[in-house]
Amino acid sequence: MDRRLHPFRPGLAAEYLRGRVDAARYAPGVERTVVRGAAALRRAPNPGAPLESELLCGEAVIVYDQLDGWAWLQNATDGYVGYAASDALGLRTAPATHRIAALRSYVYGEPDLKAPPQDLLSLCATVRVTERRGAFSGLTGGGWVHSGHLSPVDEFAQDPVSVAWQFLGTPYLWGGRTSIGLDCSALIQLALASCGQAVARDTDLQAAQIGNPVAFDGGEAALRRGDLVYWPGHAGLWIDQDRFLHANATDMMVAVAPLATVAAQIQAAQGGAIAVIRRP
Repeated sequence: MDRRLHPFRPGLAAEYLRGRVDAARYAPGVERTVVRGAAALRRAPNPGAPLESELLCGEAVIVYDQLDGWAWLQNATDGYVGYAASDALGLRTAPATHRIAALRSYVYGEPDLKAPPQDLLSLCATVRVTERRGAFSGLTGGGWVHSGHLSPVDEFAQDPVSVAWQFLGTPYLWGGRTSIGLDCSALIQLALASCGQAVARDTDLQAAQIGNPVAFDGGEAALRRGDLVYWPGHAGLWIDQDRFLHANATDMMVAVAPLATVAAQIQAAQGGAIAVIRRP
């Protein structure tokens, strides 16, 4: 089984894997919520361990073990497993009412744009609004967010490309999943989530699961705006023949280039051709 998506390790596994994984102990798990703007999800319980992904404020997680300030958990949004700081998690409360629809938004201690910000929320983070005061919305647990940056959780954008375009210039960050830094698969995941479609975290999983494959013989006439182009280990969104949008480690940012140019660069550097094109 894929360790990215199944919580098992030497000596411990999730209870729901009993019978599928041999372990000395099985844990039923405890529900928690991410209470920071974002939290690193690491490969090991160590601040120097590689970044596997990130958790966004409001996301539900299932914690299977805690030790020395670290929680071993599974993200309910995309099933990703890893270690996060325990103090980034809180008890599950009432469901969120709104999500962040802007690229990012500060959380203020008071409903005042001059108040010192306490945290930063990125696109797709979720919150529960308890009151409104002027241009600000008060949140469960404290803090205020500009109301214009919020959208009801059941209202979605219509065009993933327009959402992804907002990230133009955002630094590339392996494992990143926020407006401060993200990787190619996270750009696609967040763009589609903003439009109401939950998808997997990594490129190989997305390439096997999202929508339907598109026949592609090298000509772009068959492509439509928003088609997702996948290579082994890389992906992006096709806009038109002059514009392909992707978070990439060549520019080290979210950038735009012709698809043919990107394909030629990847072919020269890695010897990999386009593997599949998916239409959400």
